[in-house]
Amino acid sequence: MSDNVKMINFMGGRRIAMFISIAMMVASVAVLAVKGLNFGLDFTGGTLIEVIYEESVPLEQVREELSAAGYESAIVVNFGSDTDVLVRMPQGMSPTLGEEVLAVLQAGTEAEVELRRIEFVGPQVGEELREQGGLAVLLALVVVLIYVAMRFQIKFSIGAVAALGHDVLITLGVFAVVGWDFDLTVLAAILAVIGYSLNDSIVVADRIRENLRKLRKHDAVEVVNISLTETLDRTLVTSGTTLLVLLALAFVGGEMIHSFALALLIGIGVGTYSSIYIVASLLVTMNISQDDLIVVEKEGAQIDDLP
Repeated sequence: MSDNVKMINFMGGRRIAMFISIAMMVASVAVLAVKGLNFGLDFTGGTLIEVIYEESVPLEQVREELSAAGYESAIVVNFGSDTDVLVRMPQGMSPTLGEEVLAVLQAGTEAEVELRRIEFVGPQVGEELREQGGLAVLLALVVVLIYVAMRFQIKFSIGAVAALGHDVLITLGVFAVVGWDFDLTVLAAILAVIGYSLNDSIVVADRIRENLRKLRKHDAVEVVNISLTETLDRTLVTSGTTLLVLLALAFVGGEMIHSFALALLIGIGVGTYSSIYIVASLLVTMNISQDDLIVVEKEGAQIDDLP
C-alpha cells in the first residue's frame, strides 16, 4: 500500500459490527419462524389471468373493480405494457373464472378487453418449488464452501460461507418483516446475491492472502486493515454503480421486477458490509496468519512444481 494512503482501522469496530450482525440474524430467524414469508402465487398455487385492454387503464381502477366483485385478494400488475394487465388470484381454478373476471373488467370500461390467457398453479407444484428453491440455496452455499476451501484455505472458506448465509438470512428477514411477496423472481435474486457477495468476498480474501505473504512483520489485524483499505475503492465503485442500476429498476422498472430489484438492493447492500465485517472479522477471530498459507512440500516434489 502506498505511504500516502492512510490505513483505515476497520477491525477496530469489528466487535460492535459482529454484535449488530448476530442481532439482525437472530431477529431474522425469529421473524421467519413466527411470521414466515409471504409466499406468492408461484409457491402457494392459484390462478393467473392475463387480459389486454384496448386503451391504457390505471391499475388502481382494476383493483377496485375486482375488489367490489369479491376478489379482494387479487394482485394486479402490468405485464410488459400499460395495456397488458396480469391478475393473480389465490382462489382455486374454476371453469368460468376467466370469463367472470373478464366480465367484471369489461363492465368497468367502454374500451375492449380481451382475455389473453388463464393458467392455474396447483398447491403441490408450489410446494415442490419451495423445496427445490431451498435446496438450490443450500447447494449454492455448499459449493461455495468447497470452492473457497480448495482455492484458498479452510478459514477463508468458513468466512465466505458465513458471509453468504448472513446476507441471505437478513434479506429473507426483511421480506418477512415488511410482508413483501416472495416469488420465483425473489428466489432468483437471492441466488444472484450469493454470486455477487461471493465475488466481493473473493476479492477481499485474495488481497488478504497476498498481503499475509508480503507483510510478514505485521500482525493479522494490520494485514486485514491494509487489505480492506486497498480494496475499498474497488468495493465502493462496484457496489455503488450496481445499486444505482437497482434503484432505477426498483422505482421505474415496473411491478413485475419490483420485488426482484428490492431483494437485490437489500442483498448487495448487506453483502458489501459482510465482505468487510464478516469475512475479515472471522479471519481475525480465527487467528489467520502466514503459517496457514504455508504449502507442505510433498516428498520428491520439485521446487518448480510447488504453487
